[in-house]
Amino acid sequence: MRLATWNVNSAKQRLPRLLSWLDERQPDVVCLQETKLSDDALLELLGDELARRDYAIAAHGEPAWNGVAILSRAGLEDVAVGLPGAPGFPHPEARAVSATCAGIRVTSVYVPNGREPGSEHYRYKLAWLASLRDTVAGGPPAAIVCGDMNIAPTDDDVFDPQAYVGHTHVTPPERAALAELEKLGLHDVVRDRWPDDRVFTYWDYRAGMFHQDLGMRIDLVLASAVVAERVKAAWVDRQARKGRGPSDHAPVIVDLDKAPDGDIGPVVPPPSAPAKGRGAAKLPQSR
Repeated sequence: MRLATWNVNSAKQRLPRLLSWLDERQPDVVCLQETKLSDDALLELLGDELARRDYAIAAHGEPAWNGVAILSRAGLEDVAVGLPGAPGFPHPEARAVSATCAGIRVTSVYVPNGREPGSEHYRYKLAWLASLRDTVAGGPPAAIVCGDMNIAPTDDDVFDPQAYVGHTHVTPPERAALAELEKLGLHDVVRDRWPDDRVFTYWDYRAGMFHQDLGMRIDLVLASAVVAERVKAAWVDRQARKGRGPSDHAPVIVDLDKAPDGDIGPVVPPPSAPAKGRGAAKLPQSR
């Protein structure tokens, strides 16, 4: 089974790219984030195209903001939207959807950004992550939690730790909350497979960050042990971030049991520009 997760940053804006990517990569299960459409609007936009490709869809969306979905041609059972007891801001947001696909409990998440350390947005992010942990803890042994975590797990997951000082995504409380989730027995399958490689999934649109490969790894696939041991390939589809009108995120692809494209590396294709040394660049918002 091929599973992928992708923050598309608007399903409507990314529609042609999403459909061509589905045809090219042939994933069996796709977790989407930032669909930015109500459930009815998403079905109107994608329903016929997905049906032609044999995908069922489980969606939890809202107009203009947030929104998550699971597309599956490997079964889609026991769909659940949201997280029980999750905090709102001030009302519950469309940030999680779960379903059982081919015997695996799959959860697609779009974790709150946090905006600024210490802010009410930041406290909301930590509380939401605690609810996610509680929900996953009560789930079955075969599980995958994936999506835009809005957390870089370690300093190796950003182009330069110094550039992120004072910003969210890298603070100790955020990383501790992610670690608590992993303590449930979840494996970061990309990092487990490529422990020493430079791997990013997000590059800011501004200042040529993608072309300079100045990014972050914040889109994760976390798998329980019984699923992680089935992983044959895990990689970032950087090709989907190229060209005109891309999302600012690239898909993460994980192959279970067999790898149709082989174990082809952590990032496909590799960046063409040499990586800059630490201290050579700043975040666009810091300039």
